[in-house]
Amino acid sequence: MSVLGYPGASVRPAAAHPHQARGPVGHQFSPYDSNGGSIAAVCGSDFCVIASDTRQSTGYNIQTRYKPKVFRLNDKATLATNGFAADAEAFVSLIRQRLEWYRHAHGRSMPLHSIARMISTMLYGKRFFPYYVYNILGGLDEEGKGAVYSFDPVGSYEREFCRAAGAAQSLIQPFLDNQIMFRNQVSTPERQVPTPGQMTLPEVLKIVTDSFTSATERHIEVGDGLEIYVVRTPTKLGAQAVGAASVDLAALPSAVPQTVDEAYGGEDEQEDGAVMVIRRDLKLD
Repeated sequence: MSVLGYPGASVRPAAAHPHQARGPVGHQFSPYDSNGGSIAAVCGSDFCVIASDTRQSTGYNIQTRYKPKVFRLNDKATLATNGFAADAEAFVSLIRQRLEWYRHAHGRSMPLHSIARMISTMLYGKRFFPYYVYNILGGLDEEGKGAVYSFDPVGSYEREFCRAAGAAQSLIQPFLDNQIMFRNQVSTPERQVPTPGQMTLPEVLKIVTDSFTSATERHIEVGDGLEIYVVRTPTKLGAQAVGAASVDLAALPSAVPQTVDEAYGGEDEQEDGAVMVIRRDLKLD
């Protein structure tokens, strides 16, 4: 009788499991990715400028050189998103769906402050598995004044004059704090520090363009192209436009070739000149 209890059985050493010698092996999966790029927004007395670069990357790999990060919602609101591109696409689609429901139910577009509150509620509702997206909402409030709302991924938000987010936030935000908010500047008899939010549209466009141009020189995840959305009230007194609406964007001086077009998309039909987009090239390397 063999030790195994039946005739003919033999005793062989059990083969060691390949993992027994080195211990348990763990496998990890992350549902998120960081796709680079940067966004920024600056508001004025009767306009708002929302901008982003167009590069989408992962680490040192450029996935595409044209991935929009700014989306027109309606004539008074434009949303910039940055972070995980897939989450951004899903989140913008859901926002547009809810705005369309609101328009069908109430017969008008949702006002800017209500959109900000809705976005905050949507983000907070996903706080246990959040959208990995930083959002900046820019546009005109119900009084026709420019407004910028910035959000973190779980819904905290505030209204500001300017805000940057994304890979180059640490480069762009200090520049905006200095040139838009005039932080740590002291008035002198020869020069009074201006009040934030009172700059003209051409001045803001120049600052925003310079901020992305300089960020492109110093950050590998920012580049390729620049899209600047301009939200303004195209109200006319007679045949004469006033305020930011009187600025001919196509005629602004620029050393780099640029195009100026109507911005499309969103849940309503656009009034001509309400939301314009300026496109220009940044460095490709």
